[in-house]
Parts: sequence; C-alpha cells; structure tokens
Amino acid sequence: MEVPLPPPLDQLPVSATSRARFEGVGSIFRFSFLLLLFYSFFFNLSVVRGSSMAPGIQDGDRILVEPWSYLFGPIERGDVIVMRYPLDPEIDYIKRVIGLPGDHVTIEAGRVSVNGVRLEEPYVREIDETSSTSVDVAAGNYFVLGDNRPRSSDSREFGFVPESYVRGRVDLRLWPPGRAGWIK
Repeated sequence: MEVPLPPPLDQLPVSATSRARFEGVGSIFRFSFLLLLFYSFFFNLSVVRGSSMAPGIQDGDRILVEPWSYLFGPIERGDVIVMRYPLDPEIDYIKRVIGLPGDHVTIEAGRVSVNGVRLEEPYVREIDETSSTSVDVAAGNYFVLGDNRPRSSDSREFGFVPESYVRGRVDLRLWPPGRAGWIK
C-alpha cells in the first residue's frame, strides 16, 4: 500500500496575511544582513581597554573606528587614532596624534610644544610633570600621546608610530549610552 505524499509547500493554501508576514520577515532579515555587511566593511567597533585616554575616552567605552578617511586626506594633529602597538603589532592602542612627520616635538615638565609653539590641550586633565623629551618626527611616522599623560604608554615610551600601523580615526563613541557621541 502506497502512502500519498503531501502537496509541495508552494501549493498549500496560505492566507494573504501569512504570506505578507513571511515576506516582511524576509525583507527585515535581508535588510539586516545588508546593514551588517555595510557596517563591517566600512567601520570597526572596538572596546577601549585601559585609562590612557581618560577622561574623554574611558575603559570599557565602545568606539567606532573609521579606516577610510586617511585614504582621502592626511592624518592631522589632534586626531584620535587606533593603531598597532609598535612593540607588539597584535595589540591595538588608542592615542592622540601630536607630532606629524618632520615636526619637532618638545615636552618640558609635561608641557608639549610642536615646532616651538606650545599646544593648547583642553582634553588633558593632568600633565605628567616628570616627562621631558625633544625629538624630530621621522618621515612616515607619528608621535602620539595618551590624554591621561601620567598613566599612558605612548611615544615617550615606545617611540614613533609608522603610518602603516594606523588602523583608523576615532570620531564616535557608541557606548555607554550616557556618554555616546562625537569624540573631541
């Protein structure tokens, strides 16, 4: 005795409401997939570990790293960047660009000057008065500092950052919600 097979799914009676609901869910999944693909192609989400950029950027903040802007324009003094740590390129650091290629950077008792002009740094809450150095930034490299100078591992410790180690610019904090917004 042969058991009859059920009809194919496309021949089953389906109400117009069920079909519309199913198509709507499919559209949402397709849109979500495309949005995720776009997001992952154009931006990188990163979680900050450490306090070297406090008070502006704190441990646990979720930041959006935008890697494309430097294809269209130069890295500028004051940019907040995510970069590979020069002593272990598997680790990413977040720092602020202070010295550009060819600049002369001087730090005297924690106060920073570039090419003989003292920098106004409203993002720095506390200077490191024990810090002093004077360097000429090599071609293709950058001098970077953390905003939390007494607690930052930066170019004072590990030297210049090659341009190829810059992963992207940070302009936006996504988390926590109370501090979400543009980074200055």
